[in-house]
Amino acid sequence: MTNPAFQSRRKFLQNIGYISVGFSFFPGCAAESDPVMASRIDYLGDLPRVMERAHQVNAWLQVLADGRVKVYSGKVELGQGIRVAIQAVAAEELDMDLDRVAVHLAETGVTPNEGYTAGSGSIKSSAMSVRYAAATARSELLKLASARLEAPLENLTLYNGTIRSTVDDKSIEIQNLLQGKQIETTVTTPVPIKAKDQHKYVGKAIPRQDIHKMVAGEPVYIQDLRFPGMVHARIVRPPNHRSELVSLDDARLKQQVPGIIKTVVNGNFLGVMAQREYQAVKAERYLREHSQWTTPQTFPAMENLYDHIRDIADAPENIRDDGEAAATLEKGNTLKSTYTKPYIKHGSLGPGCAVALYDREVLHVWSNSQGIYPLREALAAMLSMEPDNIHIVSVPGPGCYGHSTPDDAAADAALLALEYPGKHIRLQWSRDDENSWEPYGSAIIADLAASLDENGKIEAWISDIWTDSHSTRPNKDAGTLLTARQLENPSQMQSPGYRGGGHRNGDPYYAIPNLQLNAHYFDGPLRVSSLRSLGAFANIFAIESFMDELAEVAGKDPLDFRIEHLDDQRAIAVIQKVKAMTAAETVGAGEGLGYAFSRYKNYDGYAAVAVRLKVDAASGGVSLIKMWAAVDHGEVINLDGLKNQTEGGMIQAASWALHEQVTFDQEKITSTDWSKYPIMRFNDIPEVEVAVIDRPLEPVLGGGETAGPPTGAAIANAVYRASGKRIYDLPITLEKISNQQ
Repeated sequence: MTNPAFQSRRKFLQNIGYISVGFSFFPGCAAESDPVMASRIDYLGDLPRVMERAHQVNAWLQVLADGRVKVYSGKVELGQGIRVAIQAVAAEELDMDLDRVAVHLAETGVTPNEGYTAGSGSIKSSAMSVRYAAATARSELLKLASARLEAPLENLTLYNGTIRSTVDDKSIEIQNLLQGKQIETTVTTPVPIKAKDQHKYVGKAIPRQDIHKMVAGEPVYIQDLRFPGMVHARIVRPPNHRSELVSLDDARLKQQVPGIIKTVVNGNFLGVMAQREYQAVKAERYLREHSQWTTPQTFPAMENLYDHIRDIADAPENIRDDGEAAATLEKGNTLKSTYTKPYIKHGSLGPGCAVALYDREVLHVWSNSQGIYPLREALAAMLSMEPDNIHIVSVPGPGCYGHSTPDDAAADAALLALEYPGKHIRLQWSRDDENSWEPYGSAIIADLAASLDENGKIEAWISDIWTDSHSTRPNKDAGTLLTARQLENPSQMQSPGYRGGGHRNGDPYYAIPNLQLNAHYFDGPLRVSSLRSLGAFANIFAIESFMDELAEVAGKDPLDFRIEHLDDQRAIAVIQKVKAMTAAETVGAGEGLGYAFSRYKNYDGYAAVAVRLKVDAASGGVSLIKMWAAVDHGEVINLDGLKNQTEGGMIQAASWALHEQVTFDQEKITSTDWSKYPIMRFNDIPEVEVAVIDRPLEPVLGGGETAGPPTGAAIANAVYRASGKRIYDLPITLEKISNQQ
């Protein structure tokens, strides 16, 4: 019999009381006392691409039996507040109070397949799809009511699920109007959306109620999830990705550790299940001590990493070539600099975790994966199952933007669930597992060269970027899952993944007549995948540090120098805004004020960042005093959420710039805990001030990754102004400042 948790959406709506994971985060909002027919305008632009396959209204929203509306999104909650934004746009278009709109996120077979939650695309894709679906639903409901109430459309109002005639006061509730049916109309342009000046929620600051739950320690995350009779599991990881299991002695395991249920060995995959969590932890330790593995040398000497990268890279691939960059550089006075960024981790505060249940027909998985449908495809390939027999529910996780360990933990749990049907299996990674086996952000080298003309303007620029892949996320290729690579019949990755992210923002956004960008791809020694902003963080660190160097050679103010090279007024506006925000700042001895700018992906959100810091003259240690950002993301949906995203991105980028670096010897990863992989602590976080330039008539631009890339460069530029020392190699440590000549 199929588990009742796995149902069609229509049955799901009829029986919403089954055990599921969901969090209600939103209080009611005060209604307008005299609701009126809000003015509408026709949206004539392109619909989000996802609506090509989820094109009907009922793919995105359903009217419940009590007149409330349930909205569906295939995006997952990563801490970006997507639930609030989606709720706001739906309530706006349907003229409902917020508490009458519920949002259901990411569940296979229930929500639309929106791929990955990545690339700052949730608002642009999912929230806008909901906006257009809700606006279409409103239009269709009014048409139905016009016929039922025998009233012209222009005499009807819709508010909080009630459609009323302003002529004779006749009314009908939308659930009674539909009589159990749903709106199957295809969403097409023109879409009659609410005029911007009529917005009650969009553009306002709507707080996230889940923050209180997090602070109070209430159940929010995948690690908090519990089911009756659930059992616990751990995995014994090899020393490195080329190690093989030689022998295992588990004969006395059950005598030494009570509560053991089963040990599972499949090639180099070694897992154990127990009745209680600590029993599983003790069993993992016992099996680690009683197993033997080969330990081949797989990594280069760490001090030779960048030389090794250059040695193994493919021939350069030209990405962009405008004008005559190479020829112009040969004629001019050329400045050259090399910048490097090490491997860095997601550093999730909660190690990988997942829950799986195999009911002998359907495999159910609860995961904080950033792409539940792609994960389903990968699991199906690894387990030789039909995708429709795998049901995945998204649960928030205390993780980090990018491809970290949730998918691998889900694969571990799924494999063990098939070995022990009928029970929920909770699989938890250790901190050592997380730090050693997660997919890192690639190490990157940026060689930059530029020349100035007689007026001190850049006339030529060449960027050469060395990069590994920036996405090996799960897909139909089973080898994208770590677990699949360790099985007796292993699956190796069939492609290097998305390498293009490595040269993201590698070509400056500035107006330069002769510009060239070359990518040098390599297959590096460490496991890599997507990490917030992909290659943009390293490339903007390089470009914006180099812009300060060029401004100094030209004898110009660094912000004026940037503005001279911009023909985009929105870019100039954020720079001028952050300049105004810091105009009253005075720096003391040993202090520096640094700036940087970028437009994410060169077509998404704008950000200008300023950082004030102090460099201790004796130790070379860096203390952040304050950070500022001015951002432009077009139309603002949730002001509070956008500021949160900006602040969080800046703080994370500051941690990368000042602290973070994966370390290894030739056999294993050595940065296995927080002392060996330091991150910014709470007491190191400076004051952060964010100004948002709202452009309600412009399209929405993504906000999750915009402010991080310029933050690292602004810190480097501030360090130079405080100490007179230019740091080219991240992270910016006291040793590098002290040793820099």
